[in-house]
Order: sequence, then C-alpha cells, then structure tokens
Amino acid sequence: MRSDPYQERARALAVEAGLDPDAKIDRPGQRPMPTWCLFRDAARKEKLARDAEAIASDIALRPQAAQYQNSPLKIFGKHEDATIAQMRNCMSVGNAVAGVICADGHLGYAQPVGGVIAYERQISISISGVGFDIGCGNMAVRLDTPFSQIESNVGTIIKDVHSVISFGVGRTNDERVEHDLFDDDDAWRESDMGAYRQKAASQLGTVGSGNHYVDLLRDEEGFVWIGVHFGSRGLGHTSATRYLKAAGGKDGMNVPPAVIDEDSEIGRRYIAAMQLAGRYSYAGREWVVERVRRIIGGAITDMVHNHHNYAWRENHGGKDLWVVRKGATPAFPGQRGFIGGSMGDEAVIVEGVDSEEAKVSLYSTVHGAGRLFGRREAKRRFTRAEMDAWLQSRGVTLIGADLDESPMAYRRLPEVIAEHAGSIKVQHTLRPFAVAMAGENEFDPFKD
Repeated sequence: MRSDPYQERARALAVEAGLDPDAKIDRPGQRPMPTWCLFRDAARKEKLARDAEAIASDIALRPQAAQYQNSPLKIFGKHEDATIAQMRNCMSVGNAVAGVICADGHLGYAQPVGGVIAYERQISISISGVGFDIGCGNMAVRLDTPFSQIESNVGTIIKDVHSVISFGVGRTNDERVEHDLFDDDDAWRESDMGAYRQKAASQLGTVGSGNHYVDLLRDEEGFVWIGVHFGSRGLGHTSATRYLKAAGGKDGMNVPPAVIDEDSEIGRRYIAAMQLAGRYSYAGREWVVERVRRIIGGAITDMVHNHHNYAWRENHGGKDLWVVRKGATPAFPGQRGFIGGSMGDEAVIVEGVDSEEAKVSLYSTVHGAGRLFGRREAKRRFTRAEMDAWLQSRGVTLIGADLDESPMAYRRLPEVIAEHAGSIKVQHTLRPFAVAMAGENEFDPFKD
C-alpha cells in the first residue's frame, strides 16, 4: 500500500493545532481514523497551491502574445482555488481567446475537467485539452418498453448486461465487432495509428472501468432508457500519449499545457488521430447500446449522443476557433445532450438555448455531477454499507463499482444543472433503476 503523500504535512498541522496526530477518532459504522486525517485536505490544498504557483512561474518564462493575455474566463458555480488556478495557467499558453469552467469542474490532468478553451489557429493537445480518453462521451436512447413490463426482471437483465458487455481494464470484446471504420485506410494512415488497428478492433464495444457505465433508467412517462458513458479506450490513450510526447509535453496533474499549431505536421496528424478516435468512440457506444437493447427488447424511439472530451472547429463571435472541451458537453441552441449524475442520482436530457449566457459559455455545459472527493479520498471517507444504503433507498440495482464511485463522492446533479439554467433547459429527468460498472479494485490505464 502506497504511503499517503499528504500525511507528513497533515500530521504537522495537527500538532500546530495542539492535537495528537495519532489519537483515534471514532466514526459510527466505519473504522476509527487518526486525528491527522482531519488535516489531510488542508495539506492537499497547500500543495496544490504551491504547484499552481510553480507552473505559473514556468509559463511566465514563455510570454504569451499580447492579444491573448487576460482573455475572459467565465466560471459557473463554486470551485476550489486550485481548479481556477489550473485553468488560468492553461489560458496563459497559446492563442486562447476565451475560457469556461462548468459547474461540475474539478482538477484534471493539466486542464480542469469541465474546462473549455477556445483557440485561434491552435488546438490544445492531449492531456491539457482533449485528454487521454479522446471522444469520451454519453449516449442515451429511449425504448418503447414500459418499466412496468420489465420491473420484475431487473436483476436478471442487469446481470445479463454485465456478462455480455466487457467491463474492466485492458479488456477485449468476446464478440468481434465489424465496422466500416476499420476499412478506412486513409484515416489510419493520416493519423499514423495503423499499427494499433487490430488491437482497436478487438477492443471496440468494451466499456472499461473508473466512472464508465451502462445505466438503465426510466423517464416521467415510465419508459425505459439506456444510458452509457465511455470513450475510445486504448486507441485514444495511445494516440494522446504518442502526440503529447511528440509535442514535448508532460504527463501529470500540475504541468503546463501542450499546445500545437493546427497547420504543423504534428497538428495535422493529431487532429486526424483525434477524429479517428472520435469515430471509434461513437461506434463503441452505439454497439453497446444496441447489445443492451437486444437484452431488454423493444424499439428505439429517441436518441441523444455527444462527445465531451473533444475539440471542434466552430464559429464564435464571427471568428473560426478550435474549441476544446474537456469533460464538457456541447450545447448549441436546439442541440441535446445526455448528462448522468452519480450512480444513485437522476440523469437529464438537456437542450441548449440561445442566450447571452450560452454565448459566453461557448455553448458548453456540464457532462456530469462533478466530483467532490478524489478516488482515494472517497475510499477513505465512505463505507460500502453507506453506498449500498444510498442505492437501496433509491431503488437502484448495482453490479460492480467500488467506493471511489460512491454517490457521496459527487455533487448533486440538480444543483449543478441549476448553475447553467440560463443556457440549457431540461427536457427529461431520468431515474436510474440499474447500473453496471467494472468491479472493485480495478484501475483503468486508459485514463479519462
């Protein structure tokens, strides 16, 4: 077991407060914890602040063109100082003309999750913008199947889903998926990802671990919806890693963003790789949804499908820009999106509206509820009994998952959505009744 990186400072803070860092604190239903754990979050915030200052100093050595300095940053909701500092550092590199932090935002690899940046003639590459899980996104479909028709069979259905769909780390699909994508020689050549084609073919339709899922939900009229969340698996991760290295960028939480020009050799190849991974992500989600539909039965009557880790060429304020959304859903007027909460919370189908708030948000909104606690902190704070009780009270059947995905580790989705009320409207509220995820103690190398 790895030592806690914040323990030494947390212990010192406890001593400074006149407390014995090793004194035990009783917690009902949980193991006692040492007093120093009460100061862990403060120690973590101190380190993040120091890291942000160090990165800002590093970035300052490479002056940004005057017209891009102090570009506007729109912030929705409340965020830790470290999240805002990380975003401002990102916007201090390259031709950034505007930025947004959505209400579900939190620290990410180099750029915050929930962060959106618009660039002139540049695209933020890999972890600093699009991220490792290129094309990660959400898809939801409505069936003509009433929940009442399958209510007595939910346990069997979600077990079948978990056995048919491949969840977990580095998995391959037991069922070979044929897709036109693998016959597009130009796309594989232009992206320079041809060597990964066969492995990508074997992984298409796998979901992975972490916060990736298959949800079964019901809407206000009692009809069943299927919702999924995952991305491009090893194809996206390998593409991002390769081009990040080629651009001289660094992998890590507190590192300067790597930004490349769209007209450079690396830029053209990376854009081709990103677009390939985006197509792959769409294909994978579509296959999983169709496979789950066969298990449940019924026909699809509605569909919503979006990436939220991607870069798009868009026009804003009369300018053609690259808009990089990391954990943010595009929400142009009339465009719909599926946004999931935690495994025990309601999800929503939203539609973008035309407003001044929508314009300054770069027509972007949240992609989920947003984490309150990191994965290790969630495992430290919560128990399986608490998580199971939460899900039971909401009538949710869960297969898989670990405490790092506990609903208590997330914000509440209605509160997050309310912060964006001026730019989106809710079309449907979906109540989950079954969730399938990867099992406990699985870490996915294909980071999102």
